[in-house]
Amino acid sequence: MAKRRKLGNPLALTVMVLLAERSMHPYEIAQTLRRRGKEHSVKINFGSLYTVVQNLEKHGYVEVAGVQRQGNRPERTLYGITEAGRAEMLDWLSDLLAVPAVEYPVFETALSLLPVLPPEDVAELMETREAALAVQAAALRGVLGQLGEKLPRVFVVETEYQLHMIDAQLRWIKNFHKELTDASISGIAEWKSFHESGEVPQDWKDLDQQEIVLDPGWKA
Repeated sequence: MAKRRKLGNPLALTVMVLLAERSMHPYEIAQTLRRRGKEHSVKINFGSLYTVVQNLEKHGYVEVAGVQRQGNRPERTLYGITEAGRAEMLDWLSDLLAVPAVEYPVFETALSLLPVLPPEDVAELMETREAALAVQAAALRGVLGQLGEKLPRVFVVETEYQLHMIDAQLRWIKNFHKELTDASISGIAEWKSFHESGEVPQDWKDLDQQEIVLDPGWKA
């Protein structure tokens, strides 16, 4: 199980990772994130970056490392990672990589509720989603191609992963759409009956009376 942490914002972890490379001021952190294309994998609010740095400093994870002066520009405070911050960064990142988190993607939520829509409507919606995902995949391949020309692969593996996840979802949607259109998915007769008659099928009512016991460890 993932640990509870003083700071849970992934942007805070991202900042610590950058400061583990060298001391930076917040504006330089933002520029580095942009150059490396990290806005595609981390939810970055550049306006709140200073607040994130302040929270890290408050918890002793980063500290002022100096002041940068360049010509007539205002002075900029440089921040560096502390030993406590380095330990938290390594433990946090290791935890995220090794321990699968229980998440609730909104698409999965929608799929769990889809019988309220007619099967033919769901089939059309899947076509719409498939088209949108195909556009996203093409755009991501373009981003990956551009970043791959400038950065070593180790810096773009998260973008590769995103693309693989979109491709996997596309394959699943295509198969699901086929099952809808050829009426081969189990339960579709009752599903259609529900929308034709407006009454909940008896089979569905019976399901609500059944006790289904799941392995308690499936969410661990």
